[in-house]
Amino acid sequence: MGVPPKPGVEIHTDGVRFTVVAPLASKLSVCLFDSDDRELARHDLAIAGDGLFSSVVPGVGQGARYGLRADGPWRPEEGHLFDPSKLLVDPYATRIDRSFRYDPQLGQYGTDTAALVPKAIVEPLLPALNPGRPGFRPGGLIYELPVRAFTLLHPDIPRSDRGTLRALAHPAIIEHLRSLHIGAVELMPVAAWIDERHLPPLGLTNAWGYNPVTMLALDPRLAPGGIADLRLATAALQAAGIGVILDVVFNHTGESDIHGPTLSLRGLGNKAYYRHDDDGGLINDTGCGNTLACDHPAVQDLVLTAMRHFVTQAGIDGFRFDLAPILGRDRNGFSSEAELLQLIVDDSVLHDRILIAEPWDIGPGGYQLGSFGPPWLEWNDSARDDIRRYWRGDATMTGSLATRLSGSSDIFTRHGEARTRSVNFIAAHDGFPMGDLVAYESKHNEANGEDNRDGHGANHSWNNGVEGPSDDPAILAAREADARALIATLFASRGTILLAAGDEFGHSQGGNNNAYAQDNAITWRDWGKADQNRLDFARAWADFRGNSTLLTRSDFFKGASGGEDPDQVAWLTENGQPMTPSEWEDPVRDAFMMVIGPPGARLAIAFNRGRQIHCQLPESPGIWRPATPGATEDGVVPPRCVLGWQESAE
Repeated sequence: MGVPPKPGVEIHTDGVRFTVVAPLASKLSVCLFDSDDRELARHDLAIAGDGLFSSVVPGVGQGARYGLRADGPWRPEEGHLFDPSKLLVDPYATRIDRSFRYDPQLGQYGTDTAALVPKAIVEPLLPALNPGRPGFRPGGLIYELPVRAFTLLHPDIPRSDRGTLRALAHPAIIEHLRSLHIGAVELMPVAAWIDERHLPPLGLTNAWGYNPVTMLALDPRLAPGGIADLRLATAALQAAGIGVILDVVFNHTGESDIHGPTLSLRGLGNKAYYRHDDDGGLINDTGCGNTLACDHPAVQDLVLTAMRHFVTQAGIDGFRFDLAPILGRDRNGFSSEAELLQLIVDDSVLHDRILIAEPWDIGPGGYQLGSFGPPWLEWNDSARDDIRRYWRGDATMTGSLATRLSGSSDIFTRHGEARTRSVNFIAAHDGFPMGDLVAYESKHNEANGEDNRDGHGANHSWNNGVEGPSDDPAILAAREADARALIATLFASRGTILLAAGDEFGHSQGGNNNAYAQDNAITWRDWGKADQNRLDFARAWADFRGNSTLLTRSDFFKGASGGEDPDQVAWLTENGQPMTPSEWEDPVRDAFMMVIGPPGARLAIAFNRGRQIHCQLPESPGIWRPATPGATEDGVVPPRCVLGWQESAE
């Protein structure tokens, strides 16, 4: 018995082999189309067993455009939704001819959708890459980047490339990233996605891409040249010492709930590809209408194939997994040893890639921060919230801030680790950008068309006295001080850090904390209005962190011993004395110092959210030199400020 063919297309000398996984389907057909979207021919594929259909279609070659149709039971009450009137996109397609557009007919049983659905394109693979170990290391800086919004208004990029992956290869973009010591860019989803069905009537479109249909095929709006565009951008970034991480959505698809469109997996085997409850209804652990059955072999193979594709075809360094507990959940709940998670870690192509979990979803037991274990890094929302709350002025936050600065050992030691797996961040795509944190106390999402009901209500933000825009010099100065304090705190924290694109130069969303549907000036980064002073400040802190191995280490801190251990730490009052338990617990304490490293090569960083203070730096056989913007030799720390000093020999 021979080895079964792999799903997808394989170009032969006499035609193309089409192989499709369609569990429980009774018939599978390939439909061929010309460039004017007219159907040329239809071929039934042979049943190859175990839900596999495969045949060589003669006379077909590179560039052919095709779709699929599957026949089988239509029993919605049992989860079976086969409808041969629906043209389906091959889930293993590596390229499609256009972006997805929502139309109500996509979800209507018996309505032919050939004119509405993108066609997959038969395309040979590029010569395979065998990338070495990623250059990015835990402790570095990740830059979360929405490709279109980040590049669309950049004046130096050719208009034809703006808003696309090709723009990331432009020298102006690379120079900006290098000036911030970016270790890796994290690209928000680039796989082809579709608008949620409530958006078109509102005149809105999905701007983030977290509603995918395909897992391998890139969205033509971002990659008009297909995978070659991603390969080009990745090569240019890696040549500059910058890794590339893809934000991938393997937890749900844009086929949504039972009333959503039938585009691909639903029509090929809804009951197999998506999780269902005992009554046959879709499980919605994602909040998006469906949940991929990541414990099913068909889904596991698709996920692994997609990841390998991006590594071998584009040289990708790693992946950030949206709503990652879905990948580790079955009917018995979440497990860090779930089959798919282990398959990823053990895979011969993927085993050395950077793996980052967003460790929460809305399903049962969905909050799993700290649970994934090595080698996974994890987004740390406790760091996000505690840093925000400290600078907002909440009481008794000194100890919490110190814990987050130290790498959150309260969270990341449950697997016996000696190093933090934390990805510390203060702002990301979901929520306020950093500048809005200090200008808006409440969310303002009216532009989303949901009467401001959407988005998180608990943002731990503050407005410095006026909600939104202000021309009061005192308020503007206070907001600038707070934004700088947030930036500096992020750069001073131990573990991997993540900066959202534009936060370094003051990007604002006008108080919108859920701007997923705003493909417009709300999310576009306006390079012409960049705050150069804030950018210079961020670059200076990036230099400070990037040039100090004490700050980029990921080992947990140890108590100060006076030896040569680079991970020793001393927590001091502004008077230079060790913090006492009562001082840690003081609800109104507003200042302290973190001193790290061995004597003679230490760093001292002062955090002050209160009135102006004078820091007494520890005695030194050498000299304490100012190392960050605003730091002076006399140790004076203004209000709402973070300053750093470097110890060196005379």
